[in-house]
Amino acid sequence: MKNILILPGDGIGPEIMAEAVKVLELANEKFALDIELSRDELGGAAYDKYGVPLADETLERARAADAILLGAVGGPQWDTIDPALRPERGLLKIRSELGLFGNLRPALLYPQLAAASTLKPEVVSGLDILIVRELTGGIYFGQPRERLVKDGQRMAYDTLPYSEHEVRRIAKVGFDMAMVRNKKLCSVDKANVLASSQLWREVVEEVAADYPEVELSHMYVDNAAMQLVRAPKQFDVIVTDNMFGDILSDQASMLTGSIGMLPSASLDANNKGMYEPCHGSAPDIAGQGIANPLATILSVSMLLRYSFNAVKAADAIEQAVSQVLDQGLRTGDIMAEGCRQVSTAEMGAAVVAALKNL
Repeated sequence: MKNILILPGDGIGPEIMAEAVKVLELANEKFALDIELSRDELGGAAYDKYGVPLADETLERARAADAILLGAVGGPQWDTIDPALRPERGLLKIRSELGLFGNLRPALLYPQLAAASTLKPEVVSGLDILIVRELTGGIYFGQPRERLVKDGQRMAYDTLPYSEHEVRRIAKVGFDMAMVRNKKLCSVDKANVLASSQLWREVVEEVAADYPEVELSHMYVDNAAMQLVRAPKQFDVIVTDNMFGDILSDQASMLTGSIGMLPSASLDANNKGMYEPCHGSAPDIAGQGIANPLATILSVSMLLRYSFNAVKAADAIEQAVSQVLDQGLRTGDIMAEGCRQVSTAEMGAAVVAALKNL
């Protein structure tokens, strides 16, 4: 029996998670996966229930689980609480405590959504990029960090540290992903300015010696941001640090039509992982039943593929999503002329029906 811990989170999290769980339960039955689900809270919902964004007992349940499926965290109602108790601190803590250092963020354009991208179809048609983001180091975790008053003025500072070990292990993930794709890896840094990026580039070059079949290139992050908009199909696998990966993966998501389409996997050294949509909690539309659940449903596919090696089930879920898009069903974020706009629940039900009929 494999256990998956469900953490719906905040905002639209519970709505999109409800649909993803329906798909997961059907896949469990259809493919005899022997999975059981347990549930808990993370983020703002955990703060409301436990007084902290990640309770100790929740962390222990996460450690014991075989995989974790997360919705989204955060919302304006928690903006004024102690910064150490903000919902996002729970997310950062669970990533760090579980050693989920390797974040895989695919940016895949479904052919049916070419018109939904803000870029010309000829620029994005056939787009298939994988961004490998280092997730437990860098500026989001760096110490020291502080806010203070100096010479009568408020100031603040953060620190961007990386060790050779941290860079080496995420570089290996990038090269391993490149080996099973098109053997092409672009490492993104800011080595012309940052000492941490200079170390990053040196270590990536050293790791490259173990992967002679992979074509390695380097690009400064500002240029990478420009190239993602100018000619995104030049990229196959991108490996980069925590902050750069956060920004670039959100940018890449819009090439695909909507961030509501993008799943992600955060993996430890043994492929135990936490899976979540790339989008946030979208508090402005929470409770309206209009959020796109497909990124969360596709995160289920990634979970089954990477943590359980259930390739047939993962493929079937992705095929079901494609069939639903073929049917012209769209949530508001990917709506196009000639299609039918549906609710969160209707989109989830359509994927379940397609999966059932495969």
